[in-house]
Amino acid sequence: MRKTEAEAIVLRFTDFGEADRIVTFFTLEQGKLQGVARGAKRSKKRFAGALEQFAHLKLQLQQGNSLATLSSADIVSIFPGIRGDLVKIGCAAYACELVERLTPDEEPAPRLFRLLYCYLERLNEAPPSPSDRRFFAVNLLKILGYQPDLQVRGISEQTARLLALAMQTGRFGAISFPEPELREADLLLNPAIDLHLDRELRSLAFLKEVGG
Repeated sequence: MRKTEAEAIVLRFTDFGEADRIVTFFTLEQGKLQGVARGAKRSKKRFAGALEQFAHLKLQLQQGNSLATLSSADIVSIFPGIRGDLVKIGCAAYACELVERLTPDEEPAPRLFRLLYCYLERLNEAPPSPSDRRFFAVNLLKILGYQPDLQVRGISEQTARLLALAMQTGRFGAISFPEPELREADLLLNPAIDLHLDRELRSLAFLKEVGG
């Protein structure tokens, strides 16, 4: 076992047994990791609300050949501006689910970490924007090497231009998609994402329910 530290965002967690919690993190240093937080369900003091979805943490881990053991987790931010708004929660869950399901274990992707962090920070500070969610999706695909062909039939030159600009600007809020272009962007982005999934995104179904 070796001791490591990591900057991480919580992608997902599941309770395990009576006291433990299995947590999936996306880390700046090592990419996607899974760890067990022993006693997390019983100890209010040790992890003190840190192991919640899309929390930004500093972790101390014990890593070996199997599942890592979480020694401690210090909260950097829980993004409180997200947690009282169902659409923001849905958008954050969408981003985290995409990262969890489209990335391999233990493969560093610092550009993707920064994209996810910046999107959560944007959701924390600003109203939820449909344009920002498509901005996140197209840049995630680009970073992972799944960039869609913008010259395909079915989308207009305007939609293709906005998607291209979204991959060039690197800043949330810089690109705004009018409603027709949002729909066209989905015709390109959703199939490009679904191609790499074995089942539908739960977060996308939730977003449809809450109007996001």
